[in-house]
Amino acid sequence: MAKIRQKGTDAEVALRRELYRIGLRYRIDYEVLKKPRRVADIAFPGRKIAIFVDGCFWHGCPEHASWPKRNAEFWRQKIEMNRLRDADTNERLRSLGWTVLRFWSHESPTDAAAVVANMVTVIDLNRRTALRDIKGKN
Repeated sequence: MAKIRQKGTDAEVALRRELYRIGLRYRIDYEVLKKPRRVADIAFPGRKIAIFVDGCFWHGCPEHASWPKRNAEFWRQKIEMNRLRDADTNERLRSLGWTVLRFWSHESPTDAAAVVANMVTVIDLNRRTALRDIKGKN
């Protein structure tokens, strides 16, 4: 397991490349919580958007996860703990005002980038509307 890449996977790089191509700039491997293994693969800290690209095996993708036959109980528990940690991370980040986006590694980077771009647009529009409302009240 020590040889399994945790940062800069092919799926992450493909998504980053697509985000960059459409003009979005981001931070990579951004520590969003001061806890081990709670690092966003891609983040927009100013907009409070955390993006995670989850591997099908390690995070138990319902479509593509394959369950090993050897040491099956160990792997079942490990993957279930990963899923619980993911859910806890989502909950903690949302309670701090972050938007959490999760994509499976098999998803199209173009489609994922479109979702991210839409979220960035929504957050930016909400900010502008809020600023306009504040300025209008003064």
